[in-house]
Formats: sequence, C-alpha cells, structure tokens
Amino acid sequence: MDGRYIKHMAFAVNDAKAALKTYQDLLGVALDAEIHDYEKSRNRVAIFNVGDVEYQLCQSLDEGGRFDAWIKERGYEGLHHICYAVPNIDQALEEAQAKGATLKECAACKVKGSHVHPEGWVAFLEQEAGGVELELMQVYTPEELEEYKSVKGI
Repeated sequence: MDGRYIKHMAFAVNDAKAALKTYQDLLGVALDAEIHDYEKSRNRVAIFNVGDVEYQLCQSLDEGGRFDAWIKERGYEGLHHICYAVPNIDQALEEAQAKGATLKECAACKVKGSHVHPEGWVAFLEQEAGGVELELMQVYTPEELEEYKSVKGI
C-alpha cells in the first residue's frame, strides 16, 4: 500500500440530525457521533466512524449552500465526496494533473489547489467519479496539528 486510504466520506443531507438518527436506530452505529456547526462554511455535520472510515452527514445551514445546492441539482441526498488521504499532497496533485485532472476551487475557502484545513492540507479535483467529488488530503502529523492549533489559537 502506498499510504493512501479513505479519510472520510461526506454525504449531502437535508437534516444531519435526522439522518444520524436513522444510522443509530436502524444500524446501531454512530452512537458516539458528534454534531458540529461550522460557521465559516455554514454547515452542520454529524461525524462518526464505521470501522476505519469516518462518515460525515453534511447539511447546509443556508438555502443555496454547498450541500443544499448539490441536493437540489441532483434531486436526492447522497454521497457528495470521498476524501482520500495521501502521503504527499503536492506530489499527488502533480500526478493527477499529469493524467489530465484539473483543480477545483474549495467552496468554503475559495482556494484552488492545496491549502490548510483543520485536519491537513486539502485540495479538490474538478473531475468527479460516478457523480462523486474527489478530495485529497495530506493529514497533519501530530506535530503539524499542534503547530496548526497554536497558529489558529485553538
């Protein structure tokens, strides 16, 4: 294995709390889920793990927001994007672009290409795979995470 794995899968939903309750009631998973409201991106996200994969149930807090617009465009809730952890984001982006990929602007940050994020450096590809957005993330080492937190005053 080359150090790549699924970091998380993000699902666009109309109501994160209701979707979470379905996972809990019908499947018995996500009992320790956390729900966060992110003011910068105007999203509510229920976060939990199934095995080694993090699930994110993502709800726009505003009409026309990133996930709301996605649902309205397609007419259904569903898998919005998969985030793939990579050992070196710059190298992964170079390889993807050499194969024809183009970089997409991050809806929340308005940055195209690799940029800092609370968990690591992230970038989105313009191309989708089966209607699913592709995100790449170089996850911070524990030392890099501490540095990020100190810079942000967290």
